[in-house]
Parts: sequence; structure tokens; C-alpha cells
Amino acid sequence: MQDIDRLGAELRANIEAADSLEALDAARVRALGRKGAITSLMKELGALEPEERRDAGAALNALKDGIAAAVEDRRAALRDRALADRLADRGVDVTLPVRDEARGRVHPVSQTIDEIVTIFADMGFAVAEGPDIEDDFHNFTALNIPPEHPARQMHDTFYLEAERDGAPLLLRTHTSPVQIRHMRAASPPYRIIAPGRTFRRDSDMTHTPMFHQVEGLAIGRDIHMGHLKGCLEEFARVMFENDDLRMRFRPSYFPFTEPSAEVDIGCSRRDGELRIGEGDDWLEILGCGMVHPNVLENVGLDPDEWQGFAFGMGIDRIAMLKYGIPDLRAFFECDLRWLRHYGFAPFDVPTLAGGLAR
Repeated sequence: MQDIDRLGAELRANIEAADSLEALDAARVRALGRKGAITSLMKELGALEPEERRDAGAALNALKDGIAAAVEDRRAALRDRALADRLADRGVDVTLPVRDEARGRVHPVSQTIDEIVTIFADMGFAVAEGPDIEDDFHNFTALNIPPEHPARQMHDTFYLEAERDGAPLLLRTHTSPVQIRHMRAASPPYRIIAPGRTFRRDSDMTHTPMFHQVEGLAIGRDIHMGHLKGCLEEFARVMFENDDLRMRFRPSYFPFTEPSAEVDIGCSRRDGELRIGEGDDWLEILGCGMVHPNVLENVGLDPDEWQGFAFGMGIDRIAMLKYGIPDLRAFFECDLRWLRHYGFAPFDVPTLAGGLAR
């Protein structure tokens, strides 16, 4: 029987010399095929003496396993080289502009939040945040909402099984709890807005179980209703980009403000089309008022020394009015076609100098 070590070296050399998968397969057949070199030697084992057959068989089995492993290693190397060659031929120039259809779009709600923040930041308001899961005190009691108020009922509020201080936790029904948390954590004066998600049991073309609100709060020693009126008039005129926008404040009731008002802007509804700033009709956009003395006392402030105003509005509603979006439910359906139509370019960041929505 020929020298096994010499045969192994020769077969391995053939495998390493294979420069394609086809050449490698041919080398494998020459070594391990039915008429291959190792197979032929295996057939000669029967003519050897038992002692020689045992030693030669073990050596041939080891050679067979080694050659099979060498073939697989070479195959993997050739495939990696082929992939690298293909990638080199199909290189991507990262400096080229992306295709239009590959560009992302900013959701109208995100755009509207940025616009609102930009307007109020110019008036000196900071952004405050709070948790989506609230307790009864921050969401209701501290805001002077009585125990029998309909907003506390299960048909309006999402209550959780978890409890705190014996009362169930809940998904916040407005972002006003952020005002309570901020006033309890910092010293006055305050001037903040609190945009965020809120949750109520409601769903139709103008309501969804999860929606977005922004609350505003300004507390000082000499703040009065005139400041609230001027602040909201400036906001509405900038937001809807109409310096002649008509507005009115109607008396209303909210547990956490006194006096309270709802704000309407002028509009027209001709031929089934809503136009902001035109016509003799009115459209409600937000609620507001002077912070109730009980709310100030609940956060440890003396209402004889401190006073201020608060307001709240639905961000989704503002987006619908400004950009002519008829159905609120489409905001949450994740339809890319809808987003391409109503979305905004990522780099069109709202500014008062450059325009809120370009």
C-alpha cells in the first residue's frame, strides 16, 4: 500500500489549488469518489494481514475525515470570495441622494407638537413631562375634580388593577397631572406646557381611545385673565398663520379653573368644506381659565399670593383643522400611503422665522 502521508499531502495540495467550486468538486471526487484514491486504498485492506489491516484502516479513516474537512473549508473560502467579488462589482455610492420613495415622513401629530412647542417656547414656556400611568390624586383630586364627577367613572376612564394608597391606578385622562407634579416639585413662578398622550374610553371619527393633548400653565403674583387672552390669541394667529383670525372666549365650567372659558375661532362651512379664518361661523379649539384656588392649595401654594392661568387643547384636533384631515382614526392606522400624503419632510423643522410648516 502506497505511503498514506504522501497521498494525504498530494490530495490536500489539489484541494487548495482549486480556484472554483467546480474544480473543488473535481478534487473531491478524485479523493473520495467511488473510484477515488482513498476509496481504492480502502478496497485493498482485505488483502493485508490483520495487524497491518487494523493500522492501515485507522490511518485511511483519519485521512478520509481530514480530506472531507479540507474540502468543506475550501468550499466556504471560495463562497466567501465569490460573495466579496459580487459586492465589489455592485458597490453603493453612499454620497448619492436617496430615492424619493425611500424618504421617511414626519407624522402630522409630531409636526403639530413641534409647532406648538415652537410657538410657546417663543413666549417663554418650557416643556414638562409626566407618566402615562397616574394615580387618583394627581389625575383628579389635586385638580379639584369631585368624587361624583362623570370623568371618574369607568365608562370614561381606563382603570388598572394595580393600586396606590388603596386607590386604583389609571391611564391619565389629560395631561393636567403634569402641572400638579411640576408645581409640587419646583418653586413658583411657573410657565410650562405639557404635551403628551392621554387615554379615554371613546372611539369614532373625531375621538380615539388614545390621543394627544397639550396643557399650559402660567403661575405668578400678578397674572390675570388678560394675559391668558393675549397668550392664546397670539398662539392661534401664529398656529393658523392668519393675523386677522377672529376669536371669542365663551364662559364655561371646568373644575380646575375659575373663571373658565372655551375658545372659538372664526370659520366657514360652505359646500362641505371647512375654512379657518373665513365666514361667520365658529369652531371650538380649546378650554382655559384662571387656576382654581383649591388647585393652588393642593400643591402647597397660597392663592392669596399666587395666581395664574391654564389651558388645554387636543393636538390631534389642531392637526386635523390646520391640515384638513377629515378622520382622526387614520392617525393611528399606520398607512404609509396616508403618511406620504399628509406627512412632512424630516428636515422641515418648524421655526417662527422660517415658517411652521413649509
